[in-house]
Amino acid sequence: MTGGRTITATGRDAILRAARRAFTQRPYAEVTIRGIAADAGVSASLVVKHFGRKEELFNTVADFGPAAAELFDAPLDGLGRHMVVTLVTRRREFQSDPLLRVVFSLGNQDERSLLRDRFHEQVTDALTARLPGEGRALRAELLAGHLLGLGATLSLHREGAGASATPERIADLYAPALQRLITG
Repeated sequence: MTGGRTITATGRDAILRAARRAFTQRPYAEVTIRGIAADAGVSASLVVKHFGRKEELFNTVADFGPAAAELFDAPLDGLGRHMVVTLVTRRREFQSDPLLRVVFSLGNQDERSLLRDRFHEQVTDALTARLPGEGRALRAELLAGHLLGLGATLSLHREGAGASATPERIADLYAPALQRLITG
């Protein structure tokens, strides 16, 4: 219990969102469990109970594997559409983008470089391994860029036309470019 209420999946999600913001916007040494807890609206002891030490929480935040597995879980002939629908749906359900946090780590030289390394390994390399034909690594990098661009666009235009469009409609417009990169 914290403040008279039991932590729910929503509380856990709030902790993860607060930790993502903290670790991508400030040097690791400046991030504290108390600060994350305050931002999430929970007690510091609850953060420790669910995630352990700061290092363990950072490793949870830096893990793109589950998001990549979900995004890439479709046959190649429909993968572009699946990625768009999954990304948009996940953003709306969880109020966070599964990949975009890596953008905030660009240009930083401290522990946050782990985010970039993990992104490359768990997203770009995983996608490269799935793609057929020549130029797979380049196509995977471009696909990752498209996914990040879609996430950035939806974040930038939170109240725009994309906010009222269905994930399927966004996929109708956006997925053909992804699919072309997938098939080569």
